[in-house]
Amino acid sequence: MTEEKQHQLDQRYLRMAKIWAENSYCKRRQVGALVVKNQMIISDGFNGTPSGFENVCEENDVTKPYVLHAEANAITKLARSHNSSNDATLYVTASPCLECSKLIIQSGIKRVIYGEQYRLCDGIDLLKRAGIEVKQMDV
Repeated sequence: MTEEKQHQLDQRYLRMAKIWAENSYCKRRQVGALVVKNQMIISDGFNGTPSGFENVCEENDVTKPYVLHAEANAITKLARSHNSSNDATLYVTASPCLECSKLIIQSGIKRVIYGEQYRLCDGIDLLKRAGIEVKQMDV
């Protein structure tokens, strides 16, 4: 695949992740994630509460401690499927935090394309240290 074609696909999948973020019930920030392998979406996620919990992410404008990040939701959803994230690409609307970056590394994802930069860069630094291709793109 040409570099231009890959760039176009990256932009499209990142836009799709942004649309997927609209499923989040979180008020402070809505984040969406897609895991793509061989040009197929094999998992998706958005930030929110665990299954079976009320769809309320914040209390007094503070995010509840058990809210899952979009990346964690997408990766754990893969664990219940027959798909493998090995060599896949993760598209996420905000740069991954340190905890999500550890999950990304362990899941075998090889590329991370993200939209907005989160205030902390330690997650991105860890991904680069692990040899994962990381790229920020405007959506």
